[in-house]
Parts: sequence; C-alpha cells; structure tokens
Amino acid sequence: MNASNIRCIIFSAGLVAGLGLSGAAGAADIYDAAVAHAGRDADDLKRDPVDHPAQVLRAAGVRPGMNVADFFAADGYYSELLSYVVGPKGHVLLINNPPYDKFAKDAWKERIATHHLTNVEHRSVDPANMQLGTASLDAVIMVKVYHDLYWVAPENGWPKVDAGPVLDQLGQALKPGGILLVVDHSAKAGTGSADAGSLHRIDEAYMRKDFESHGFKFDHKADFLRRADDKRDQVSYKEPIIGKTDRFVYVFRKGG
Repeated sequence: MNASNIRCIIFSAGLVAGLGLSGAAGAADIYDAAVAHAGRDADDLKRDPVDHPAQVLRAAGVRPGMNVADFFAADGYYSELLSYVVGPKGHVLLINNPPYDKFAKDAWKERIATHHLTNVEHRSVDPANMQLGTASLDAVIMVKVYHDLYWVAPENGWPKVDAGPVLDQLGQALKPGGILLVVDHSAKAGTGSADAGSLHRIDEAYMRKDFESHGFKFDHKADFLRRADDKRDQVSYKEPIIGKTDRFVYVFRKGG
C-alpha cells in the first residue's frame, strides 16, 4: 500500500469520526427510513413528534430479519414501523387481547391491508396462555402498556391480568440474549403499581425490579422521553397532560 492510499484511508476515517458516523448511526438510517416511509397515515404522522418512534426502535436495536412481538399493539402503530425495519425476511407479531382489539376498533385490520404489511401477523390472545413458543422471538416491545398488566377494571371490559405469568411467557418466547423494550408513563417514586388504574402510570423502580425478578437483565435506559415538568399526578391519557407525560425507556435482555 503506497503513501497516497494510506493518506486516503486516514482522511476517510477522520471524516467518518468528524461526522459522528458509526455502525450504530448507519443502523439508525433504518429507523428514520421507517418513520419517513411514504403513505403513512396522517394520524400516525401527528403522533410521531410525541412518541419519537425512530428513537424508541433505535433504543431497542431491532434489526432486519428479526422476529419481533409488539405486545398489546392496539391499532399497530409500532407494528407497521417494525414491519419496515425487519423487512421481508423478518416477522412481526401484533399481539392484542380481545379488550385491546375492541379498544382499537380492529383498526389493525385496515392498517395491515392498506399498507400491505405481509410480514405482520395479528394474534388475539389470552394473556394467561399466549402460546408464543420457546425461543421464537428476537425482540419484544411494550410501549405504554406495561401498566395495563396491573389495571383492573372489569366494568370497562378489562379483566384482572396476572402480570407474573405474562412476563414469564415473554421471557420463554425470547431467544437467549433477546431484547425486551419497555416504555411507560412514570408514576411518583415509591408508588409501585398503585397508580396503574387511576392514572395509567407505573413506578419506574417497581417496573425494573419486576422484570429483573422474572429473569430479565437490565441492558440500558434512555432519557429522550423525559419531562421534568410532569408532576406525575394526572391521568396520562387525558388533558392537560396527554402527550406531555414523563416517560421512561428501558431495554432488558434475556439471560442465557
């Protein structure tokens, strides 16, 4: 290799470093491209600035070819984005229970059909027996739904869910080293799961202990959805706090 080639390599490496480019940044293009995908619904585009989906999926580290579950996915907002990220060699399970299907008014059907999401499979399951198999998934995302495992409202059509077996099943379904991402509305420290029903929030420390007690290993967390101005004492999905809640982002991995 001559001196000219060496100088070229050094220059290129310096340019990459100077621009802040890396393997991770290259992968980030996948997530930005998913959000920028042509033809996405107008309501989804309005939601993007609040939910920052590219950053959420980037935090999860979902990659092309993965098998991913979107747990309690409702209308499939994230399922569609995951479809674009995992690509034709990947697979997305859009998981709801019957109450979530009803809440979403089965809007996932139109989403899958309209956007030709052939790698997305909807399942309506009993959380007590989801039949996800063993080591079938590379990743699971739970976005603003973990607290619902502790919400009890039979008068609203929401039955009591036993959270422990749900987490155990998700752990069993993940491959060793598989990813589980949790995003949820923060409750005040020390409240545990007490505000899950009244405010649709949950205590961050309680959440972490819950997952770790079921065999998940903490990997990292991110602060891009934090809101220091949220007093965490209002119902998360109602005005004046809707879209302005303090939210935590945690990524766990399955041990083994």
